[in-house]
Order: sequence, then C-alpha cells, then structure tokens
Amino acid sequence: MKMKDIDPTKMSKEELQAKMLELRKELIKLNAQTATGTAPKNPRQIKTTKKNIARLMTALKAKE
Repeated sequence: MKMKDIDPTKMSKEELQAKMLELRKELIKLNAQTATGTAPKNPRQIKTTKKNIARLMTALKAKE
C-alpha cells in the first residue's frame, strides 16, 4: 500500500504508531538485505520508506 493512499491526519495516535512500527520493521528488513548483498526488488524502496516514517512522525507531533 502506498503512503499516498493513507491520510495520516485522519488516523488516531495508536494507528499512526502501529503503522510507524510496521514501516520501521520493513526498513530494518530492507537494510539487512542491502547489507548482505541481496538486491532489493525496488532500490528506491528504502528512501520512500524513510520518507513515509518521517511523514508519520510529523503527523504524530501535530496530534500532540
């Protein structure tokens, strides 16, 4: 699912935290693939995952 399909402003704090945890796990997996030399399916996926985490963090700060 693309981040553009999700509106973080309409999500609750718990949903934002859950989605951020999911994205962080995905980022760890992608970084591990890169470290072991395995080519990821999409090379830009690491960059977009980091940006999506930043978007969620921004939305969380706005909710406080």
